[in-house]
Amino acid sequence: MSNSIHSDTKQAVRVGSRRFELSPFHDCWISERTVMGVYAGRYYSVFNGEDVTETYWALRRKAVLYDVPERPVEISGPDAEAFLERVFARRISNLKQGRGRYAIACTPKGGVFMDGILFRLAKDRFWYVQPDGALETWLYAHSDGFDVTISDPHSRVLQIQGPTSLDIMHAASDGTIDETMGYFHSGFFRIGGQEVYISRTGWTGELGYEIYTQGSTTDCPNLWAHLLKVGKPHGMMVGSISSMEIRRLEAGILDNSTDFDMSMTPFEAGLDAFVDIDKEDFIGRTALLDGKPGTRIYGVKCAEATPVYQGEILDGEEDVARITAGAWSPYLEAGIGYARFHSAGNWVGKTLNMRTADGEAVACEIVELPFYDREKRIPRGLDKTVL
Repeated sequence: MSNSIHSDTKQAVRVGSRRFELSPFHDCWISERTVMGVYAGRYYSVFNGEDVTETYWALRRKAVLYDVPERPVEISGPDAEAFLERVFARRISNLKQGRGRYAIACTPKGGVFMDGILFRLAKDRFWYVQPDGALETWLYAHSDGFDVTISDPHSRVLQIQGPTSLDIMHAASDGTIDETMGYFHSGFFRIGGQEVYISRTGWTGELGYEIYTQGSTTDCPNLWAHLLKVGKPHGMMVGSISSMEIRRLEAGILDNSTDFDMSMTPFEAGLDAFVDIDKEDFIGRTALLDGKPGTRIYGVKCAEATPVYQGEILDGEEDVARITAGAWSPYLEAGIGYARFHSAGNWVGKTLNMRTADGEAVACEIVELPFYDREKRIPRGLDKTVL
């Protein structure tokens, strides 16, 4: 079982739903054993009573359907592109319609405020799919002087992830989705007679797709039933975040406000490749020009124990890092996680000690991220090996 804020099934309390949004798919997967969390103001399933290891292997070998709490925000209008160039550290002008791009928004001091995927739906219409955080407020605060509209499309997100996901999406779309839809490509398709937005993306490091509903026009129970029907012959299961969490750790996918926050620059989070520093006048650029401090986030691997959320990493007697997320990897047959170091340094290859849940100090290895598939051959569809 994973060990992070996304998979904590013990620190659970009863919370009313008035201020948080229940998924329109909620009744399709809820059970007596469900433990729910709140992310981006939306409830999601942390654990649903399933065998997490079995679901993990389904994700690696077949496919898993997830109802996730990501929240799309729409930015549209004549100045949408210019506004997004100002807000994000990634270049936007060369993003084609029907494509998505990972984009980071920085604070004026260069810290990472938000990360997510930006899709271009039309010339002057974009969706930014955000994790947790006050993105809409941030966008409004910086929109003065731009002719843009910031709105909530009321879209909910499903993910189908795993090596048979292409076969499932091909069947679900009556053959219109096929291998020609590349990694980070997107568009409107009909699934079970309903128009939805589809992207070939995901939060698992596997071949996968995300399905975005179209507000009140989408019949969500019927969409869910259709996906279950076409997914069954391909071994698709329904999963909670717990199995997804294991796989995103293996893949080196970071989580905003969990693994990094506004106190860290993109460089410290190891996200240098997603900063177009030569692009002029984006928020935080001046601060980022001052230098590139070394990376502070690395992988931690331990054969004896699972890294514990907020557990100490010790170099001798010195506390040098904290665990931001951890899980037992069935594939690697080891405990894995992320270590956020208090200061940058040449940590890769070092053997340090980490505190277990029992307070014991055990040896762990510091490694580069991701733990494997560094060229992303699996999600790109170049490695079709089924374990």
